[in-house]
Amino acid sequence: MSIEVPEGLAGRTKKSAEYFKRATQVIPGGVSANIKYFAPYPLAMEKGKGSKLYDLDGNEYIDYLLCNGALIFGHGNQKINSAVTKQMQESGTTVFGTPHRLEAEMAETITTIFPSIEKVRFTNSGSEATLLAIRLAMAYSGKKKLAKFEGHYHGGYDRVLLSVNPELGEAGEEEHPQAVPDSMGVPDYYVRNTIILPFNDIKATESILRAHSEEIAGIIMEPVLGGFIPAEAVFMSELRKLTSELNILLIMDEVKTGFRLTIGGAQNLYGVEPDITTLGKVLGGGFPVGAVGGKKEIIDLLSPTHGSDILSSGAASGKKNNVLFHSGTYNGHPVILAAGLATVRALKRPGVMDQLMINTQLLRDKLEEVYAKHQIPMKTVGMGSIFNIVLTERAVQNYRDLKHANMNLREKIDYELLNLGIYTKPMTRYSMSCVHTIEDIERTAAAHDQALTYVEEQEK
Repeated sequence: MSIEVPEGLAGRTKKSAEYFKRATQVIPGGVSANIKYFAPYPLAMEKGKGSKLYDLDGNEYIDYLLCNGALIFGHGNQKINSAVTKQMQESGTTVFGTPHRLEAEMAETITTIFPSIEKVRFTNSGSEATLLAIRLAMAYSGKKKLAKFEGHYHGGYDRVLLSVNPELGEAGEEEHPQAVPDSMGVPDYYVRNTIILPFNDIKATESILRAHSEEIAGIIMEPVLGGFIPAEAVFMSELRKLTSELNILLIMDEVKTGFRLTIGGAQNLYGVEPDITTLGKVLGGGFPVGAVGGKKEIIDLLSPTHGSDILSSGAASGKKNNVLFHSGTYNGHPVILAAGLATVRALKRPGVMDQLMINTQLLRDKLEEVYAKHQIPMKTVGMGSIFNIVLTERAVQNYRDLKHANMNLREKIDYELLNLGIYTKPMTRYSMSCVHTIEDIERTAAAHDQALTYVEEQEK
């Protein structure tokens, strides 16, 4: 589908258009990740400060994308920047390539925040964390199939690129969804060995799990689908009971929700302790990071003290089938952990998270008032400091409910909001930061009012 940029936006973002044309000559689609693209060209940024982004043409935007939620203190936070420069200056290097004190310090910090986590292993991204979590579940259980929920995203690799955004005509019955690849190149093996579950439907989920309990190593899930559709409390508690009964590991993917709903993530709110937790985004303070944590007996499978280093050429390293291998040159990077520790410490200051939640709710309330004024059915759906704007009168409990929303109108509004200096990728959720101000909130609500008026006039 061809999308035209509003005339005003096209005139204001000529350098982004020129950059995109240049980038497409050497980068497929002009972007380094598919999620950064939107038609006909994404806006290219020059700098950021606080709650604001500035594009190549110098236009200012209030940023609600926040690097897909990672920047909970916005752009250029001084405490985080100082922690990074201090680490490099005092250590005399950017990275050691060896163990260092910040690894244990961050791991200890995580275990105090998340009661379900007894030990931690670091990765370079949330995607790497979920990949490792699945490997752990397979190794610990000895079973070979994975269950995941329809509409949930856990990274851009073969094992989980299934039924994230399927066409409903291919997705099967609502109570018994089918595995649908979301990308070319996903081997049939993963389609056959991945069981898709219906989110927020415990009865149907139980039926599927009981039928396949001898095959399923673990269930991986987002406690808040897409970062904004929460699991029902009873669904979470019943799922935990069921997985324990059936000896299926519960992997809670808190890459989006860790530190954004409460310091202890969604599991703290629900009172549910998973077997394995994955973290990322906020944990890195704006740098690439991931972490896998959980029960000692599971995470200890990664220990090289009772396995082998498969890369030690010629060494008497034991049987490879007894090894749960995990490695990465930049795992536990000292600069990243310094930024992450500064972030977590700042979040733990009295009142910081409380004010973030108050401001998020204030923005949600004001936006709902604006849409009600224009008599447009709309819900702000979310939890904690993340929400999305869904143009519907229906309850939104799962991926399929989103198919009934007015996506066409939402897209038109989003493009006009870009023209008015409100930034998030069109159709994407809103992430709040601790540096968004009341003035930002007022400006955002006013921009929505103006955008709705513009779109209404265009459709007359």
